[in-house]
Amino acid sequence: MEIATVFKANGGCEADRRRLRRLRCSVKDYAWGKIGSDSLVYRVYAANSDEQIDSTRPYAELWMGTHESGPSYLEDADGSNGVTLRSWIAENPESLGERVLEKWGCDLPFLFKVLSVGRALSIQSHPDKNLAKKLHKAHPNLYKDDNHKPEMALAYTQFEALCGFIPLQELRSVIRAVPEIEELVGSEEANQVFCISEHDEEKVKSAVRTIFTLLMSAGPDTTKQIVSKLKHRLHIESQERHLTDKERLVLKLEKQYPDDIGVISAFFFNYVKLNPGEALYLGANEPHAYLFGECIEVMATSDNVVRAGLTSKPLDIQTLCSMLSYKLGFPEILKGTRIRPYITRYLPPFEEFEVDLCDLPCGASTVFPSVPGPSLLLVLQGEGRMSTDASADEVSMGDVLFVPADTEIHLKSSSDLKLYRAGINSRFLDSP
Repeated sequence: MEIATVFKANGGCEADRRRLRRLRCSVKDYAWGKIGSDSLVYRVYAANSDEQIDSTRPYAELWMGTHESGPSYLEDADGSNGVTLRSWIAENPESLGERVLEKWGCDLPFLFKVLSVGRALSIQSHPDKNLAKKLHKAHPNLYKDDNHKPEMALAYTQFEALCGFIPLQELRSVIRAVPEIEELVGSEEANQVFCISEHDEEKVKSAVRTIFTLLMSAGPDTTKQIVSKLKHRLHIESQERHLTDKERLVLKLEKQYPDDIGVISAFFFNYVKLNPGEALYLGANEPHAYLFGECIEVMATSDNVVRAGLTSKPLDIQTLCSMLSYKLGFPEILKGTRIRPYITRYLPPFEEFEVDLCDLPCGASTVFPSVPGPSLLLVLQGEGRMSTDASADEVSMGDVLFVPADTEIHLKSSSDLKLYRAGINSRFLDSP
């Protein structure tokens, strides 16, 4: 059916189309998650679900969206799970708005998450669209879909991550200070970084690619020996000097993942510490690993991850080393832009998504203007009343709601309210 026909055929129930839909969401118990009530994911899921919750498990991710690996369900009148959001959208495609439907079809183009990170995630990267299609076709059991996965993490607590390769000058210092790297990759290869100009971008990338690939490809016996030597050296030196933040991190990672090549490769990456309200975005083919803390994450609708260390899951070192961009430098940190009273927007350079943070003091009011695309709303603190011209809902911590396109939302808090909105990037929606 043509898109214009879809909108004409479904145009008769305009008010009902803009009614907010409460969602029940899926949770992931990956081993790196925080345990039970220590986990923000656990607390949100316990408030969102009507199931009996096991407080002894790790709670790593809450998924909000339409990805089949962790679907959201519309809440039925009796509070139970109804149809999936994805199947409801398929029956009500006009809820996405004409431009979104035309660009991405009958699906949400973004996936919204809460993450509670108790120990480091794998060193990983996400493929671009072309590589995602190839990986999904060749290994559908490992690469679950054929989409790319740009993403953004917005810190809810202090949040730590490794992200992107350090600048060339810092890499030179690392090669001098960490003799185990030269021992692993060879002195000739390691010393390449001292023979090139930082202005020759292609030679810099080539040198880093060579060194990093040799490092990550080291055999398990060699890796175990070198990691042990690194650990022993740092413990001795810690008696004589203060270790650097990165050295202390490496020792922490070694405790979490003994004999793992990711322990040494951490020296190659920027160590990023986000304050609450700061955000980090990651494009395709950029290496990263979340380390600790809790964040709100949004990404293109995909679950494609290429891993190369700090994990017991399957590794694909060859693919990861060949796909990386090898761009050097500290990543951009987004602090958000105030777009109206109480609402701050985080706008990454990706069409699929943006995030708004609403901090609403007790008794205050604000408005989310209507936009020509869908949104998901997540309440993480407090209580309030949310209304459209079609519905009015009391909301509290743990509530997740689907907002159809062209829906204006009025919000009033009855206690200090913290709410997040994930939606289509407004630069895409506003473009001609």
